Amino acid sequence: MAEGQMFAAIDVGTTKVCTLVGEVDEHQTLHVVGVGVTPSRGLRKGLVVNVDEAANSIALSVEQAERLSGYKIDSAIVGVAGGHIGSLNSRGLVAITRGHRGITREDMERALESARAVAVPTNREIIHVIPREYIIDGEAGITNPVGLLASRLEVEAHIVTGAVSSIQTLVRCMHSLGIQIDDLVLQPLASSEAVLLPEEKEIGCMLVDIGGGTADIAMFVNGSVWHTTIIPVGGNHITNDIAICLRTPVSTAEEIKIKYGCALAQAVSNDEMIDIAAFGDRGRQAISRHRLSQVIEARMEEIFALILREVRRSGYDGLLPAGVILTGGTASLAGICDLGREVLELPVRVGSPHGVAGLVDAISQPAYATSVGLLLWGLRHNGGQARGRQRSQQWTDILERFVGWIRARWAWPGSA
Repeated sequence: MAEGQMFAAIDVGTTKVCTLVGEVDEHQTLHVVGVGVTPSRGLRKGLVVNVDEAANSIALSVEQAERLSGYKIDSAIVGVAGGHIGSLNSRGLVAITRGHRGITREDMERALESARAVAVPTNREIIHVIPREYIIDGEAGITNPVGLLASRLEVEAHIVTGAVSSIQTLVRCMHSLGIQIDDLVLQPLASSEAVLLPEEKEIGCMLVDIGGGTADIAMFVNGSVWHTTIIPVGGNHITNDIAICLRTPVSTAEEIKIKYGCALAQAVSNDEMIDIAAFGDRGRQAISRHRLSQVIEARMEEIFALILREVRRSGYDGLLPAGVILTGGTASLAGICDLGREVLELPVRVGSPHGVAGLVDAISQPAYATSVGLLLWGLRHNGGQARGRQRSQQWTDILERFVGWIRARWAWPGSA
């Protein structure tokens, strides 16, 4: 990617819309130069349910990022998630003619196209075809076969699909704002770009991005993704539980979840009291922080149980020695790693985004892993497709130089 090129990423989540603008320097380092974050409207469990409201939320986020960066956003890499996402594994096979020349990238693309030729229902669309491993003349476990001699090339690929209607609704929102989509990226794959270490992907790990409406899962083995799925439970369910059990408004429930919440009740003293808003004529009420944590722990136990069930269902439960990396807004809950280790019986850590420079203070929390990951995905996978655009300030400088030239020409006769 050329120095000075920029591209944008838009993470349309259940609770927030985050737009980032990235610029590449001469060392191919990605600098975040624009950030726009607004509350989501018109989305439920990662799906657009009201086009106008969702478009307005996206527009506000984009406007903030444009104002801060000085760039006009007319295309972006967009994250996609929701309960409509599905996945399957497929194998492609191609013959290598003139084997003495070695396997080329064109051969790899042909193999992937062969793997892509699977029966997909008409109401579903392929989002990703990702190679898991290549097999040459029966020899498996090869990640990059370019240059190797062979007569037959096979690829094991992971295919991610989504509902056509859900994808097209998201595309419609973007197009209504004049924004073209450079690439649609599954959100947990994007998050993995920002939080996972290469050795974790290689030895085997699972990323779990717990957002407001869903928990997005991606399992990695031998450096590549092997399984993806979406669980339709997230942080908003915890907030609703708090509101119902403690009889407090949802806005208060969200506030105390963030400020006082803990996913492990035994780590919280029963003597610590919190004064919160209440329904009815009482106005205020005092609750123990231990009681709040009990409500949170119950729902988090359920989420971890669903994750464990998915791990066992996938058949890869013995292939994750690096454990679980939690990210997303809910991953910031105190005690979440301790509870995760108890339920999953695996190593657990919280992953915060890394790998970018610039306005990193504003996006250093796990809640921004997908947003940062979308930018990194663009840098690593779509670098050649990024569109070079000039800062509005640069156009201002050009105009000022032109005006100066006109003035100089105008003043010339008088100075002669």
